[in-house]
Amino acid sequence: MADDSVLPSPTEITSLADTSVFDSKVTETSKENLCMVSTSNVDEEMPQVEARVVVVQEAGKQEELLKALKTVKIMEVPVIKIKESCPGKSDEKLIKSIINMEIKVPCVKMDSMEEFGSLDSPEFENIFVVTDFQTSVFNDLYKADCRIVGPPVILNCAQMGEPLPFSCRPLYCTSMLNLVLCFTGFRKKEELVKLVTLVHHMGGVIRKECNSKVTHLVANCTQGEKFRVAVSLGTPIMRPGWIYEAWERRNEQCFCAADDDFRNEFKVPPFQDCILSFLGFSDEEKHSMEEMTEMQGGTYLPVGDERCTHLIVDENTVKELPFEPSKKLFVVKQEWFWGSIQMDARAGETMYLYEKANTPELKKSVSLLSLSTPNSNRKRRRLKESLAQLSRETDLSPFPPRKRPSAEHSLSIGSLLDISNTPDSSIHYGETPKSCAKSSRSSTPVPPKQSARWQVAKELYQTESNYVNILATIIQLFQVPLEEEGQRGGPILAPEEIKTIFGSIPDIFDVHMKIKDDLEDLIANWDESRSIGDIFLKYSKDLVKTYPPFVNFFEMSKEMIIKCEKQKPRFHAFLKINQAKPECGRQSLVELLIRPVQRLPSVALLLNDLKKHTADENPDKSTLEKAIGSLKEVMTHINEDKRKTEAQKQIFDVVYEVDGCPANLLSSHRSLIQRVETVSLGEHPCDRGEQVTLFLFNDCLEIARKRHKVIGTFRSPHDRTRPPASLKHIHLMPLSQIKKVLDIRETEDCHNAFALLVRPPTEQANVLLSFQMTSEELPKESWLKMLCRHVANTICKADAENLMYVTDPESFEVNTKDMDSTLSRASRAIKKTSKKVTRAFSFSKTPKRALRMALSSSHSSEGRSPPSSGKLAVSRLSSTSSLAGIPSPSLVSLPSFFERRSHTLSRSTTHLI
Repeated sequence: MADDSVLPSPTEITSLADTSVFDSKVTETSKENLCMVSTSNVDEEMPQVEARVVVVQEAGKQEELLKALKTVKIMEVPVIKIKESCPGKSDEKLIKSIINMEIKVPCVKMDSMEEFGSLDSPEFENIFVVTDFQTSVFNDLYKADCRIVGPPVILNCAQMGEPLPFSCRPLYCTSMLNLVLCFTGFRKKEELVKLVTLVHHMGGVIRKECNSKVTHLVANCTQGEKFRVAVSLGTPIMRPGWIYEAWERRNEQCFCAADDDFRNEFKVPPFQDCILSFLGFSDEEKHSMEEMTEMQGGTYLPVGDERCTHLIVDENTVKELPFEPSKKLFVVKQEWFWGSIQMDARAGETMYLYEKANTPELKKSVSLLSLSTPNSNRKRRRLKESLAQLSRETDLSPFPPRKRPSAEHSLSIGSLLDISNTPDSSIHYGETPKSCAKSSRSSTPVPPKQSARWQVAKELYQTESNYVNILATIIQLFQVPLEEEGQRGGPILAPEEIKTIFGSIPDIFDVHMKIKDDLEDLIANWDESRSIGDIFLKYSKDLVKTYPPFVNFFEMSKEMIIKCEKQKPRFHAFLKINQAKPECGRQSLVELLIRPVQRLPSVALLLNDLKKHTADENPDKSTLEKAIGSLKEVMTHINEDKRKTEAQKQIFDVVYEVDGCPANLLSSHRSLIQRVETVSLGEHPCDRGEQVTLFLFNDCLEIARKRHKVIGTFRSPHDRTRPPASLKHIHLMPLSQIKKVLDIRETEDCHNAFALLVRPPTEQANVLLSFQMTSEELPKESWLKMLCRHVANTICKADAENLMYVTDPESFEVNTKDMDSTLSRASRAIKKTSKKVTRAFSFSKTPKRALRMALSSSHSSEGRSPPSSGKLAVSRLSSTSSLAGIPSPSLVSLPSFFERRSHTLSRSTTHLI
């Protein structure tokens, strides 16, 4: 390295100076000149020295630290060049380069500064390990210009396999390594010196000026040039507590002060040091904004209080302030409030100042429009024409009329929401669909004689144009900014949340942009014989492809918006800012997103009206009928898909609610029919008195019992916690296994009971499952008829009534007596406990490991007579042979715990089959 690029000695740099240049050059030097050398290879550059680590006082007693030092074999060493100075002045030390040097000498211990003299030798490049940077020993070593590191540096280098780093200052840990900080708003020099020192001890760099290279601004106030620059650059603005807390955690391994979770706790809130008051808002809006103010670090007071720093005004309702504001009070529009929350920092007030109605600038502009000027006739005529055009265009507009911004941006048909017709036509949010940038023609040609068919066609075009502009507004004002990378304060919403909210809106926009262009061409070149129906027939397949995904999940989209607006203040502020823009027509995002749901029915009505005004001999008459039919097919397809989607969602809900539910329950052809809450009256499918839930699907019946203990929660891949499963899977039974549905008569000892006679394919006899319905919403008769109908559909029988059999409870020993009594509940509890105890102390259980060992031993002894222990294993396996033949939970058979009823049950059911 050339002499003119060498760096001054760190001892001449004060702690408050901007040392970023020095730090950056040291880093650059180390990267350019980093090489692995031994002391024998640098004789020409520096005297031959040995690298050595010295552990001071308490550091020598830490076993973990001493163990880590044995694994660290390399350290970075600066190459010092002595530059001769003028006579009478001391020579200047310059760092020429940084090299890697092997540590060949074992570490030594130093208990006091008295031993320093014997250790401070030019033959050694020493690095001192000190546990406490507040002791007198540390101060003495620092004054002696020694290299000092803390134990976390040694432990981190040992863990990462890296050399001990060179630092021109004492380095305790590396939790702020590669961070560049700038400070603002600190008036006490002692506090600033302390913060700067701690940052240096953690490996951070300090800069005086706030620019793009600064990673964090530490602010003691929310004003000043540095604060404004940091806000404009999107630099995180931190409170001093961030540095203090990071220093408290200095001994934690792998801790980084720049981690988002840790850093976000110490960000300067947007309204810190601000006292707000609100004028012109409703009580509900005011209460909401006051709560938001406290959440964002500010306070609020009534309007007129002298302590207020900001007065937030609703410019749409307030025409004049009730008092003369002081010079210190910022009177701003509500956009400043929401903008500060969205960017997660206090926005500059000058861009959002509220202008009163009687300001001189406004008076001057009004005087220029006075009708008493020499050109009053021309201006009056121009105003009349503009109002006439505005009235024509807003007759069919979905939004209230927008003010005419200027003469060159005059309104045209369908331009009320056209972004390209506004002064801010170049929106730099990111890439948008190409058709978003296209604007409609300035006017619609009028034929010599306006027929009724032309009027309806014109209305169809106008509504289509307005609809396309609404879709463009949704994309450009909402979707594209949310998807933009590099947002200040980080992404407002997660990608999956954005996808849920907007769905297939861009695809719908592209299709309708094509339809609009075709209608525009048709209106511009109007002829009564031109076909309008062909346009919609042309894009019918595209409509079928794009609309169902959005319409089916519209409710989910709306719920996601409401949820995110409640949980994420930045998204709430984002909506407030954009929904207030004239392009939205004062409508919320939810109200805009419902337009695709309403569009196709309104198009069908207009096409019907167009058909009425089309002559029978016109070829478009039959084409319009086909177009109307295709739209009805699209809407039918949407409704059918929506029904299937909702049914699929219900199945997913069952899977999440039932613990151990078989995966093969999820099927595209399956739908949930009914859910029934019951109590088991027999020993099957579970103990008597157990609460059982029956899920009837179109081809199967899921049987689940209430869980005795609910432990843990289900966490989705997107870190959303679901409630724990409340039910336990028992069996998933095909409806084809149900042979009879027994309607048990009402008696004094039996109420609301029914039973299912089941024949599993692996069993030779019938199994009786008896239940008592506990839900009162569904009558028993309706439930049994519903069940019979779906059983009949499954087995392809038309006579569903023959599947039901009315019987007395005595015939099948079914009763509901004492089901809710205290004695009955106690008896069931004792029974469950005894079962658990029996299982716990059972010596006949075969553990999985023993079962596998037994299987392997039986296979290995094939062809030979097994020993006595093998016979024992085979005998134990005989009890589990039936389990080996039963597959995992599926629609094949009932579990083997369905035992047979007594001979009385067999005799009672013989005549039913």
